[in-house]
Amino acid sequence: MSAGQPPFDSPEISRLTPVLGPGHTYSSVTDKISAIVLTRPTSLGWYIGFLLAFSVFGVLNIAIGWLIMKGVGIWGINIPIGWGFAIVNFVWWIGIGHAGTLISAILFLLNQKWRTSINRFAEAMTLFAVACAGIFPLIHTGRPWYAFWMFPYPSVMGIWPQFRSPLIWDVFAVSTYGTVSLLFWFVGLIPDLATLRDRSTTKAKQIIYGMLAMGWRGSARHWHRYQSAYLLLAGLATPLVLSVHTVVSFDFSIAIVPGWHTTIFPPYFVAGAIYSGFAMVITIAIPLRKAYGLEDFITMRHLENMAKVMLATGLIVAYGYFFEFFMSLYSGNKFDVFLVHQRLHGPYAPFYYALILCNILIPQLLWFQKMRTNVVVLFLMSIVVNVGMWLERFVIIVISLTRDFMPSAWGRYSPTIWDWATFIGTMGMFVMLIFLFVRVLPAISIAEMRELVTETSEEHK
Repeated sequence: MSAGQPPFDSPEISRLTPVLGPGHTYSSVTDKISAIVLTRPTSLGWYIGFLLAFSVFGVLNIAIGWLIMKGVGIWGINIPIGWGFAIVNFVWWIGIGHAGTLISAILFLLNQKWRTSINRFAEAMTLFAVACAGIFPLIHTGRPWYAFWMFPYPSVMGIWPQFRSPLIWDVFAVSTYGTVSLLFWFVGLIPDLATLRDRSTTKAKQIIYGMLAMGWRGSARHWHRYQSAYLLLAGLATPLVLSVHTVVSFDFSIAIVPGWHTTIFPPYFVAGAIYSGFAMVITIAIPLRKAYGLEDFITMRHLENMAKVMLATGLIVAYGYFFEFFMSLYSGNKFDVFLVHQRLHGPYAPFYYALILCNILIPQLLWFQKMRTNVVVLFLMSIVVNVGMWLERFVIIVISLTRDFMPSAWGRYSPTIWDWATFIGTMGMFVMLIFLFVRVLPAISIAEMRELVTETSEEHK
């Protein structure tokens, strides 16, 4: 602690509630957060959870290996449903990755202090979700070993990628989003890596964290450059929150397919992405705070604020459903009207009703503060919302393709065991990466928490 700064458990610091929980008995924020990585023994629960996630990740490797051997015929896609689980899951994972960038960049630019306790693992969640999402367009091509054909490179034959293809747009959008998110996450980690370097007791940890800290010494010059770089990356990441899922929505809206060819998709997809992303942050935050005793950092205020964002974006999504429904009927286009009928009464109608229940009706409970401050209700609500957002992508893609303009082009889609294995395998990969992250890196920003404590203690002097 710096000279003149009050003890961490003093009345001045206790006034930080509910931004930071009161009544601390440990000496500093640094001790509490760094101990999780450096000195806290790895629990049996961690080993069991990691082993289960790693086993499910193995299912993904088996599914991809069999796909490469046999081709995309092992999936349930057919003629006319050429897009199946692969694109459904791609859009779902990209949506989950949006909350991390929103929390980190936009809330940082708006000077929202409550982001401090959740931004680090939300950023990590973004990177892991983008990694899961990136698998699907690659393997959906059928020949992933030719993926380099999608990148513009000098070719002696003068053949260039088809830039009018949405697949190329996705390649550029997702790779840009992933790169900026990775840089933003790593720059924010540098002061914390230096803290871990200085507190490590083994030579190997000192070397590894020291290399990653890039010579950080905490000088005024270092802090000035760090803050400039962080602000610049936040400014770059902010438009990406809007642009990436907008580009993903163009995959559908440029196609002349009933239910896809609409201008509501870009804002509707962005709101849905933030909706599902915040739901996943809550899904991760609640077990994390319980397992590592972080209730003093991830307080009820953080959970309630995220619930409010979920409620707001959920209402935008509900408006998108209503507007899409209304415009189909108002336009008088018989194909769009027929699509509405198929969603309500067709073979996949149960999925549509489940989607309305999960995304619109159940989240209305968040209007009540008693529900927003109930940890169990919030955790279950976050899972319900993510299930609902997955169903939304399934309904948009599958129902629109099963009933085309001519009855001769109609068909049905049923995912195979390999579709499910690939999807569930990416879940295992995501959870496995989360387990590794909380063991080797601080799940909460040490530097930003110390800054928050210092600022608030000076305000109350």
